[in-house]
Amino acid sequence: MTFKSAPTLPMPCTEAQLFTLRNAYGMRVTVSERGAALVSWWAPDRYGRMADVLLGYPSDAQYRHNPSYFGAIIGRWANRIAQGRFMLDGRAMQADVNDRGNHLHGGDAGFHCAHWRGVLAHGGLTLRHVSPDGQGGFPGNVEVQVFYQLDDDGCLSIEYQATSDAPTPLNLTSHPYFNLNGGVGDVGDHMLQIDADYYLQVDPAGIPVGRVAVGGTPFDFRQPAAIGPRLRWPDAQIGLAGGFDHCYCLSEGAPGGAQALRTVARVYDPGSGRQLQVATTEAGLQFYSGNCLEGVQGRSRRPYARHDGFCLEAGAYPDQLNGQYAAAVILRPGQVYRQTTVYRLSLQC
Repeated sequence: MTFKSAPTLPMPCTEAQLFTLRNAYGMRVTVSERGAALVSWWAPDRYGRMADVLLGYPSDAQYRHNPSYFGAIIGRWANRIAQGRFMLDGRAMQADVNDRGNHLHGGDAGFHCAHWRGVLAHGGLTLRHVSPDGQGGFPGNVEVQVFYQLDDDGCLSIEYQATSDAPTPLNLTSHPYFNLNGGVGDVGDHMLQIDADYYLQVDPAGIPVGRVAVGGTPFDFRQPAAIGPRLRWPDAQIGLAGGFDHCYCLSEGAPGGAQALRTVARVYDPGSGRQLQVATTEAGLQFYSGNCLEGVQGRSRRPYARHDGFCLEAGAYPDQLNGQYAAAVILRPGQVYRQTTVYRLSLQC
């Protein structure tokens, strides 16, 4: 049986509200109800000069479609599903396809362009969204909640919860593009470290084809290394994606089930002294080097260029629905989807 996608509803015409979280040291994070997106994150460099370390658009109108997924919460399925097809309890299912014949990031009507409802309370910001049965080709009415909190240590915590009234795949992530130099150049000088021994190789459409050791490849960031030189390695996988757009395997075991919150990645910009750390409960971390940013008009005066930003997106493995660990990413009635990811900005002087 094929589950048909619900009709696409017109986008609401109301302007999305912006909320700003602040800490005691002048750091501030702005979040939009549109896509529950991280719009800006102002943080000091080693000299105390403030700059926005996130890429994004200047207006809500651009976030209504957000083809680059700037800062947004991604769902129902983050990353890719091969041909949008998967089996669910013996039924053949068809999700919307929107990327080279595959499903990507929830499809055109994904969470990234929805109008969430935000409330400031309990020292942070809660945003809620209801995804109706059939949206994007996925079954069940899904209620999702995201809680943002910024503390005085520079930690931006993102806590996810979701429930469904029918079995459905669910894999959420946050999609901020970081540039720790505040946008004065690309991210080639950024020093990246990822605590993973394996990554997923992909085919030309970005679908995983195998789990491979990082050793001896440009994907080996077990020790800090500059991103720029790795982009120039003569490696077939780098050539396929035009850079990095690959999932790192953070767990030696099955990619599912409850995992401890642990630090899995660090990025340091020598020019500004800013450092980003990523902690998550998830099994996968997608490293994306902004390969498709060329010509995108964001908030800066000039259009963005390739590799002007990077993403570290925590979640399940891409196309996990079509592998041996598919059961781990099915949310069933009576269960609660939970995930925590923390981005921490600090200075390394």
